Amino acid sequence: MSFRARLTLAYTGFFTVAVFLLGCGIYFSVRQSLYGGVERDLWAATQQVRAIFNAGGLEPIRTPSGEISLFLKGEFIQIFNNPNLGAQVFGPTGDLLDSTPNLGGRGLALPEGSLDLGADNFNSGLTSLREISGVRIQSLVTPLVLKNGQVVGILQISRPLKDVDLTLGQLTVILLGGGAIALMITAAGAALLSRRALLPIDLVTQTAQGIVRAEDLGQRVPVPPQQDELHRLTVTINELLGRLEGLFHTQQRFVADVSHELRTPLAAMQGNLEILSRGAVTNPEILDETIGDMRRETARLIRMVNDLLVLAQSDTRRQIRSEPVELDTLLLEVYRELRTLAGAVTLRIGAEDQVLVTGDRDRLKQALLNLGVNAIQHTAAGGYVTMGLERRDGFACLTVADTGEGISDDDLPHVFDRFFRADRSRSRHSGGAGLGLSIVRWVAEAHKGTATVASIPGRGSTFAIWLPLPDEPKEVSPDEAPAELLEPV
Repeated sequence: MSFRARLTLAYTGFFTVAVFLLGCGIYFSVRQSLYGGVERDLWAATQQVRAIFNAGGLEPIRTPSGEISLFLKGEFIQIFNNPNLGAQVFGPTGDLLDSTPNLGGRGLALPEGSLDLGADNFNSGLTSLREISGVRIQSLVTPLVLKNGQVVGILQISRPLKDVDLTLGQLTVILLGGGAIALMITAAGAALLSRRALLPIDLVTQTAQGIVRAEDLGQRVPVPPQQDELHRLTVTINELLGRLEGLFHTQQRFVADVSHELRTPLAAMQGNLEILSRGAVTNPEILDETIGDMRRETARLIRMVNDLLVLAQSDTRRQIRSEPVELDTLLLEVYRELRTLAGAVTLRIGAEDQVLVTGDRDRLKQALLNLGVNAIQHTAAGGYVTMGLERRDGFACLTVADTGEGISDDDLPHVFDRFFRADRSRSRHSGGAGLGLSIVRWVAEAHKGTATVASIPGRGSTFAIWLPLPDEPKEVSPDEAPAELLEPV
């Protein structure tokens, strides 16, 4: 069964329960009201008959034996004449003395227990419900009491319930028929509304199926104009599709870039193997040169694989270590290691504040080394590379500034992208695979900081790693970085 059918059945079922409860409430309320009206009519007639009796319709007489009997005057019959009610007067022993004409001479016997009514039942009486000749009749039996409290007779007021039963029957038919019509209309309306409400979901399904069949992540789900839950769902799904499309293209570019990067060292190693196979082993000079080339290419492959492993860990959101790190000590350690690689480039230390942060020391060292190596590679002989550490606005700022060729404005937004090279004419042997700055950005963001760059073509570049201080956590964007710390030295 489809979700649309289940939704229609569920809605119709809830509506059925609601209509049933409402119908029962209406039926029993009307029934209670009708029976209450009958009860009021019986008591009103009883009070009327009592008033007639008090006005002279009833006269007690004493028999020769000294007993009191009831004498009913004839004008009572003419005074009380209600077509919906029948009145009967019985003697103390239960013998019928008189009744109203609308009873047609038919006598309604007193219900059981009527002769036991006393003066204390004057305001309560006895109610009975009987069925005579297929007609239900409700009766109210009360005692006739003299002023001295003596019971001299019994009054029975009866009312047929034919009109009440007819009204309740008509009400039942109306409720059942109206409820059935309402349920059919509700079922049809629920089916129509559910189809219209689920139409965007059908479009989502069709779009997803089209993407699967055509492998085209560029398709999008039409956005409904109404600002409702389905609108938000559609927008979210489109955003998800856009993100998946971006990730898919990124993955394609990543695989292509990795393949391109691996092809060069592997081709070089294959060429060296060809040289060795042609007899280079007998020439010590060529052998040493060939082995040296293969070692360099092997080292390059190892570095590239290690960098790719680090970036793969960043993609999986792998947690880094959290421990106190003295950045000033780390800066001096990196400075000593880079000094042997600087060659004709002058490596120096600028500002050096004592800063303690919480993070992964090995990852921070790797990021700082990447920045230093990158600066040295892009600085000509005789240039300068300056490393510094400052406290600034609740952050520890590690900077590496060079006096190299700089980065153009077009390339500046992409320097932290994977496999990106600002100078595409550089040799891959000296320029790296373009993964170092991507690792720098990941390390900074993993420490809830950021990596920034400022550059002036022909004058140099300044790279900075912003790390929040433990007592002043804050996240910074490149636009918030102080301008004077981004100016190249």
